[in-house]
Amino acid sequence: MARPGNKIIQAKLVLLGDMGTGKTSLVLRFVKGQFFDNQEPTIGAAFFTQILSLSEATVKFDIWDTAGQERYHSLAPMYYRGAASAVVVYDISSTETFTRAKKWVQELQRQGNLNLVMALVANKCDLEAKREVESEEGEQFAQENGMFFLETSAKTAQNINELFHEIAKRLARAAPAKPARANLNSETRDRRRTGFCCLG
Repeated sequence: MARPGNKIIQAKLVLLGDMGTGKTSLVLRFVKGQFFDNQEPTIGAAFFTQILSLSEATVKFDIWDTAGQERYHSLAPMYYRGAASAVVVYDISSTETFTRAKKWVQELQRQGNLNLVMALVANKCDLEAKREVESEEGEQFAQENGMFFLETSAKTAQNINELFHEIAKRLARAAPAKPARANLNSETRDRRRTGFCCLG
């Protein structure tokens, strides 16, 4: 519930990463508190909403969970364009997914919002025995690219709520101070960016 007098932030959030990294499981754990061992692959993208009430703001997340298969890659800009936040996910037991995550970060830096709040998420930390990517590698890459880093497990719920709370706090800090509705989707930024140029 929104707190009286609190600013309300509507924020588009997109999840990106390779197939099988657990993006859908992360969202389902956050939004519904559910986890399924055999989660079906996402086709195209799935949409979820969730509200987080912080002391500084109420954040209404519009969450786009994108498909990880390569054949859907060309659709991704449709979902991350105008996003206020992006969560790039890899699987700690797969170096390949970490390599793909780095490519997603580079793509977001080239084509995403200028003030995008980005998180690098090392998921499946319950698979410690199969770990291929060390925490330090993820943390270093995140620091070098202005992101924050968390290791999570959708299976055990480790750091799932912390992830979305941290994003919400960062969005609240970036939003205007007055207790009005702040829309952190692209429209306001794009309008500002194109205000001195001609369209066409």
